[in-house]
Amino acid sequence: MSKFLAVAPVLLVRDVAAAADYYRDQLGFSYDRLWGEPPNFCMVQRDGLTVMLGEMGSGATATPNWKVVDKMWDAYIWVDDVEAVYAELQQRGATIDYTLHMKPYGVKEFGVQDLDDHDLAFGQIMDPC
Repeated sequence: MSKFLAVAPVLLVRDVAAAADYYRDQLGFSYDRLWGEPPNFCMVQRDGLTVMLGEMGSGATATPNWKVVDKMWDAYIWVDDVEAVYAELQQRGATIDYTLHMKPYGVKEFGVQDLDDHDLAFGQIMDPC
């Protein structure tokens, strides 16, 4: 039987080069190229995870999930040491959307926002339900 191997969120951005640099410099991802001429697509990666960044055309707008549904993320990233990730991203100067805290569903999490207001949550299961 076949199996799924991975999933990658696709986030629409105003400026793919600036967004890729933010993911690299503030969130610790890496990338090796931008696609298109002029550049309009990038895949940033960290620890085997990929986030795809697609540049919107001129005049286009995208609405982050939290602007449609209160406190809804655009991507949720599970980590094995959320306190270490929180400290690292603070040190890197990431825009912290909400601080590290325990959720009622047994997950310790925090959120960041990127340059295009996408909300990314980072969580660690502390108390399996």
